[in-house]
Amino acid sequence: MATKSFSPALHPVRCLILTPTRELAIQVHESVKTYGKHVPLRSFVVYGGVNINPQIEELKKGVEILVATPGRLLDLLGQKALNLGKVQILVLDEADRMLDMGFIPDIKRIIALIPPMRQTLLFSATFSDEIRKLSAQFLKDPATIEVARRNSPVEIITQYVHFIDANRKRELLSHLVRKNDWEQVLVFCKTKHGANRLASQLQRDRINADAIHGNKSQNARIKALDDFKLGKVKVLVATDIAARGLDIEELPHVVNFDLPHVAEDYVHRIGRTGRAGCTGEALSLVCAEDRPLLGAIERLINRKIEVRPVSGFEAGFGEPRSSEPKADALTHTEPRGKSRGERKPRRDERQGRSERPPREEKREKREDRSPRVATSPAAKTSGNSGGMDFSKPYEPSSPAPAAKQPDQDSVRKGSTKQAIPALFRRKAA
Repeated sequence: MATKSFSPALHPVRCLILTPTRELAIQVHESVKTYGKHVPLRSFVVYGGVNINPQIEELKKGVEILVATPGRLLDLLGQKALNLGKVQILVLDEADRMLDMGFIPDIKRIIALIPPMRQTLLFSATFSDEIRKLSAQFLKDPATIEVARRNSPVEIITQYVHFIDANRKRELLSHLVRKNDWEQVLVFCKTKHGANRLASQLQRDRINADAIHGNKSQNARIKALDDFKLGKVKVLVATDIAARGLDIEELPHVVNFDLPHVAEDYVHRIGRTGRAGCTGEALSLVCAEDRPLLGAIERLINRKIEVRPVSGFEAGFGEPRSSEPKADALTHTEPRGKSRGERKPRRDERQGRSERPPREEKREKREDRSPRVATSPAAKTSGNSGGMDFSKPYEPSSPAPAAKQPDQDSVRKGSTKQAIPALFRRKAA
């Protein structure tokens, strides 16, 4: 019996599904095989992080439904291992992430190789107005289908936050896992290094934990995720590569150890629980620096998230929800809006002294220290002469008492106007 032969010419790629992460590509391909079990269509998945040669060999046999990440797909196109000239359906899963600034150049290159007459489908739990405008470049007269309120998490997910100081987040997480006897917890961190560090700290707390992020090899990522699904790992610490589309059956708890910088990612993170009608809990550990991020999330989902205090782990930054302006204890003890007229009385007013401007008082004190010289109307018109009229010839007069010569220190300390009359009197003597 002759085996059935396949070739790219007889079985060209007719449907291309693009996903932002490798884990999601693997999951989507598993769903394609499940739903297409009785359909005579070949499917395959390609992604980075693994050897490309086996993928090339499989594509040579012909594939009609291809699931791919953009980077590996472009590598295969560059090696002439793939032809997209027969694609009839293009699917962008997690389309808002696929059309952001990180993926849009690759998406444009791929779409340029696909026939313009095709069906294009975009799927995502969140869509910003900017992404909707950008998607108009690839869609023609699109129809929008919404199965839930825009940018909203599943209603059966219980959401709450714990306010905690940043340096006690790990301690609180360990306390919650042990006290509540949690068996399966997905924890999100914002950095790869932070995920590794938190997983190590939880292991030192005798909690079985592992980390998954982009710096790990693909085999290590797959193993960590499989162990978590099978219950071998109690706490899986992940970056946002695990936030999009991953389906973990009956996952009871999601923890935001770090809040995401993009509010839409919060909806995707907590969407890992409460799937297929199951209930779930999503809690966030919020420190003082995270409060603006929490406000952005609450504006996006259009609701306030419940705050639950934990005994012994109260935050040191006080009640964060108060909208009344508080005076700065270090610099201001009175409201900033106080008018200038409501000032404290001056020291001389408090002591019952006359309300004499301070400058006049200082000027009089300086005049008291200057040499007293008799003045006349003639002296006033002759300038700074110290009482002598230089417009007339010099005539000796009766000897005047010898004036006390100012010492050099007093001349240097006094003003020029005080020193000149003293010098002239010295000369006349």
